[in-house]
Amino acid sequence: MPKTVRRVVTGHDEQGRSIVVSDGPGPSLHVNPDDPEWYSTDIFRTDAMPARIVARQGETTEGPRRQLPTKRGTVIRVNNFPPEPESVRKMTPEDSLRAFSALGNPGAATFGKGGRHPLMHRTETIDYAIVMSGEIVMLLDEGEVVLRAGDILVQCGTNHAWVNRSNAAAVVVFVLIEGEFEEGLAEKFSD
Repeated sequence: MPKTVRRVVTGHDEQGRSIVVSDGPGPSLHVNPDDPEWYSTDIFRTDAMPARIVARQGETTEGPRRQLPTKRGTVIRVNNFPPEPESVRKMTPEDSLRAFSALGNPGAATFGKGGRHPLMHRTETIDYAIVMSGEIVMLLDEGEVVLRAGDILVQCGTNHAWVNRSNAAAVVVFVLIEGEFEEGLAEKFSD
């Protein structure tokens, strides 16, 4: 059963004083229809750099599920990763593509194009991954990194997958920042 994430958003009243605009569960919960223990909550999005600060922010997470921020944007989301089931390891490249299509980002999938795990993907973003609880492994083209509660990883547009090999869920907060590959870097990626 998905656990709700409390989201508090501040703003300003008519006199410019700081106030709480909203306080409640994150409104944008996405549950994987194939496994309800695999879910995420989009907390907030921005769509410009610098981010616009307004007196009372409207809802920023409405609309279809998107894995990535918009151009010059950011996303903060909380993901719950259950222990990885055998069905994930048995996914085909077509299954992988469908999974990333459901996230609104089919172009990120790299399984079948050099990715060594069905959920390998690459995004043109800088991602801050903050492990809140549990243990999770980030697979790379070469090697892997085990992360535990309290660890923070900065993922810089690399081909990667998140794998939970433990017996308990891992909760990870992600902040995704829209990025741009330096000239010539993208041409070096495996097809």
